[in-house]
Amino acid sequence: MATEATAKVDHPLDPLIEEEIDDAREILLDERDVDPESRFVKIVLDEPSKDELHAYEEGEADVDRRAFIIIRDRTEKTTYEAVVSLDEETVVSWENIKGVQPSITLEEFEQCEAVVKENEKWQEAAAKRGVENFDLAIVDPWSVGHHLVPDDIDRDRRLAHAMSWIRTSEEDNGYARPLDGLHVWVDLDDMEVIKVLDRGTKIDDVVNDLEDAKYREVDRDLRSDLKPYNVDQPDGPSWEIDGRKIEWQKWHIRVGWTQREGLVLYNVGYEDDGEVRKIINRASCVEMSVPYGDPDPNHNWKNAFDVGEYNIGRLANPLMEGCDCLGYMHYFDAVMNDTDGQVNVLPNAICVHEEDFGTLWKHTNWRTENTEVRRNRRLVVSFVATVGNYDYEFNWYFYQDGSIEPQVRLTGINSNGLVKPGEEQNPGYYEMMAPHIKGMVHQHFFNFRIDMDVDGEENTLYRRQNQPIPKGPNKEIQWDGEADLDEVNPTGAAFYCDKTQLKTEQEAQELIDPLKGRYWQVENPNKTNYLDQPVGYKLVPGENVKACAQESSSVMERATFIDNHLWATPYNEDERFPAGNYPNQHSGGAGLPEWTEQDRSLDGEDIVLWYTLGVNHVDRPEDWPILPAHLASFKLEPVNFFDESPAIDVPPEHAIKDIHKRREAKYEDPDSVSRERAGDD
Repeated sequence: MATEATAKVDHPLDPLIEEEIDDAREILLDERDVDPESRFVKIVLDEPSKDELHAYEEGEADVDRRAFIIIRDRTEKTTYEAVVSLDEETVVSWENIKGVQPSITLEEFEQCEAVVKENEKWQEAAAKRGVENFDLAIVDPWSVGHHLVPDDIDRDRRLAHAMSWIRTSEEDNGYARPLDGLHVWVDLDDMEVIKVLDRGTKIDDVVNDLEDAKYREVDRDLRSDLKPYNVDQPDGPSWEIDGRKIEWQKWHIRVGWTQREGLVLYNVGYEDDGEVRKIINRASCVEMSVPYGDPDPNHNWKNAFDVGEYNIGRLANPLMEGCDCLGYMHYFDAVMNDTDGQVNVLPNAICVHEEDFGTLWKHTNWRTENTEVRRNRRLVVSFVATVGNYDYEFNWYFYQDGSIEPQVRLTGINSNGLVKPGEEQNPGYYEMMAPHIKGMVHQHFFNFRIDMDVDGEENTLYRRQNQPIPKGPNKEIQWDGEADLDEVNPTGAAFYCDKTQLKTEQEAQELIDPLKGRYWQVENPNKTNYLDQPVGYKLVPGENVKACAQESSSVMERATFIDNHLWATPYNEDERFPAGNYPNQHSGGAGLPEWTEQDRSLDGEDIVLWYTLGVNHVDRPEDWPILPAHLASFKLEPVNFFDESPAIDVPPEHAIKDIHKRREAKYEDPDSVSRERAGDD
């Protein structure tokens, strides 16, 4: 069963609704001379500042609803930014942002494909590869980067680097037959092909010499021994949703959306003894980088920024009941715009549901044969985006023990190339996935921006990691200057968890170190628990990998944020994206590397964590034709934030119905539930 959110605004952080996008467009067109050929790259909420939100929350002032608009003027070859006040019905600002390229729009994707397929030089090159029906080709416009654009192409033009494949039918796997060696550069402003490069093909007859790679239900013999699995919630879900605010198991979360980031979470807090305690102000995945390691010139230029160059929210899927989510779902639509500035609504863009996740906690008293066990239920807030051949699922899990787990699931079809018959050796730069089809070794990096507000905005940051002690006396260990140090570590087994404050931006640029158990802890020095310890949350890495590209490479110059797993900055509302506001065709250096050169203080500041989650992908036949979902995540866990386990009051499964019956009957003694149940047993 599924429910959907109503389209209304009841909080300053709610995304623009349909009427507001229409109004913003009309106000701008009335007040500014916008060329009819211009493209509306985005019309989104101009998010209020923290000061404005504080005043709103204190009841001191309303927040002006504003729209932020990016316009690409195709005639002038320039980009404009506008801010429109929806309350005052006027344009607040209008600025020409010279020398930048906004993200590639969905409409430009579609138009680029059509232009390439109509080009005679492209058709000649495709025909050499056995293509007869050009309508069955698919063309993906990759971002060009900056440094690896051919010298005879003007880098100031708005560019796409088009790659091609050929199908044998409309329902065929579009990526099974790459037209390798065929490269096309397209000017997206003029929407014209400006260069076709044919490096030659490794297989003359791509259509007939490559195998089908069918994956659809109708094309496969399906296993028959799988029985139905139904998630039944006859009494409905455990959440309460009002507009875009979710309350679930003491969690309080506000759900937002942007075309660039997709899902955004605001005001994440946990209810403790009647008080909703703030943990995160704003969180989302703010950038991606996908560099490829194969030196093959047909592929060595690839390094897509799927968030900043493509607007991953704009590429989101409408989620399907029973497929993307199971059980009782609540959906939020995504209200966006097309390049004409008209409203485009993506239904069911965000899914909210509950999942059973095994054991939450358990203990058996072997002396009395008494067992207490609790099931682990988690809330999932998710969306899925398809970026060409790859599909990315972003899940935010909220647990009953006060922890949060951002997770990415990678699936879809691997970017691929061709290998000559008889040359299927394995040099390590690629692996064979199917006859003549190689998958290039590559990496995926996801940068998450997490504006931490742990019980307030004055926070400090620490590195925690294991520290061994040499066997025998160690005069560096002091016990208030009183203890005898002759036998500090007589067995050689002693070690401790070191705690080092990272006081500035430069100190807070770090890699993971799983061998030392490294994690990072954000504390509020002004708030303590009942043990007089400062309250905090820790960021615990999971799977990760170091970037392999050289420091002098185009990859590292443009995606410098992947050089560290952790960055930290003091909050600045203008610092939103780790590779800068306009990474498309940018030469690099913007964003985190530029900001952190200031080496600002992190001591008692409003700290923003930037965590880079890396995935190493060495392809294999088992990844073909569809990659089984690869899961990668990290966790945010409470440290001294609570006085005891916040999951201690989760009821056992057998008691849940009884508790609800008691509540419905307005019983005042909740302990009678467990007493009555014990009597039944």
